[in-house]
Amino acid sequence: MAQYPTSTICALATAPGIGAIAILRLSGTDAITICNKVFYGKDLTKVDTHTVHFGTIRDGDKVIDEVLVSVFKDKNSFTGENSVEISTHGSPYIQQQVLQLLITNGAVSAGPGEFTLRAFLNGKLDLSQAEAVADVIAANSETSHEMAMNQMRGGFSNEIQKLRELLIHFASLIELELDFGEEDVEFADRDDLKALVSKLNSALHQLINSFDYGNVIKSGVPVAIIGEPNVGKSTLLNALLNEERAIVSDIAGTTRDVIEDEINIKGVSFRFIDTAGIRDTKNAIETLGIAKTFEKIDQAAIVLLLVDAATITREALDKDIKKIRDSIAGKNKRLIVVANKVDAMKDQEGLLKTFTGVKDVIFTSAKLNDNITAIEEKLYEYIQAGAVNNDVVVTNARHYEALTKANEALLKVLEGLGNNITGDFLAMDIRQALHYLGEITGDITTDDLLDNIFSKFCIGK
Repeated sequence: MAQYPTSTICALATAPGIGAIAILRLSGTDAITICNKVFYGKDLTKVDTHTVHFGTIRDGDKVIDEVLVSVFKDKNSFTGENSVEISTHGSPYIQQQVLQLLITNGAVSAGPGEFTLRAFLNGKLDLSQAEAVADVIAANSETSHEMAMNQMRGGFSNEIQKLRELLIHFASLIELELDFGEEDVEFADRDDLKALVSKLNSALHQLINSFDYGNVIKSGVPVAIIGEPNVGKSTLLNALLNEERAIVSDIAGTTRDVIEDEINIKGVSFRFIDTAGIRDTKNAIETLGIAKTFEKIDQAAIVLLLVDAATITREALDKDIKKIRDSIAGKNKRLIVVANKVDAMKDQEGLLKTFTGVKDVIFTSAKLNDNITAIEEKLYEYIQAGAVNNDVVVTNARHYEALTKANEALLKVLEGLGNNITGDFLAMDIRQALHYLGEITGDITTDDLLDNIFSKFCIGK
């Protein structure tokens, strides 16, 4: 797949199934010619690029459908080669008939992501922009959409290219020194190189540190609702989702498996996880549920510790908070304490005494849907606190890995400068940093890398 393509590919670009319309795409040198063989209307080989034409698709004398055909020529298309999009009625029968007809006349079925791969190979997109296409399609919130659009438009690529160009300048001077090794000359000022590498390290650190924020925004922020049995975890989940998603019962230990659902708060997607109540039990099934609870705590970005405000003592509260804080220590997770069932509290002074000094506590009655918005506000506030100041956010694990390796190579450069090592060893570490930065944008690629990236795309994109 990663070799430069010569065939003309075709695929359904819209979701399979019945709909008002369906769009089929062709791309390749013969895309217009192949479509022209089955299209009855204008001669598509003679029309201008970026034009739309009404006609029929026919198999001999048999009319398959009335269609609109959009024509894009050469470098003016998404893929950078001749492309055609056929808008048909959304019948699955029509879709399959038109696809089969195109294949019969010389096209081949496209592989996953092959249209975007061709855009990359033809220089229409760099690799990080191509990957962002899939993120735009998968975006399920305003924030994740904005980040994906910024990357697709080249925001992240531009940042990487700036860093790479600065380093290339010094790399060329170091390489020049190696050519004059016998004359013991120094073209690259070591103090300037040290200042540059320190600047690059700082920029890379900022990008690397943005990954935690970017990754949870892209995938949905995981929020684990935990606490002892019968404190109202399922009731709280239902209140947050505004629907009866989880079974609510006075019987302790009702929730024995993990229940997940998603809501959108101010453009950010949050994945809420209702877990089994944490307590000592001899019930084998409930024990498995509790084990899953701790797995979900480990996966969550935010933990909601729910307690029964009407019955909990300060000693028990401190014990629960310590248990969770110990579990999430050093893992960049947030803890919010939610005091539930305040509607059952008659002793307000006792309530204040129990929770005095507890950080980030919210009082609520999930049963009465009271103060639920305060929980939503706190969740959004925590995520915004983790946002980076610049517009460039790393959301891709491959980019994160490459940035980390580039940063490690630059740290070796700094170490080498401190130890006054020779230019040939400096050049090796600089080349390594350039290699990893180049992998992000596609300046350096392998067939395996491209196959791995584009195989994850849907067919038709």
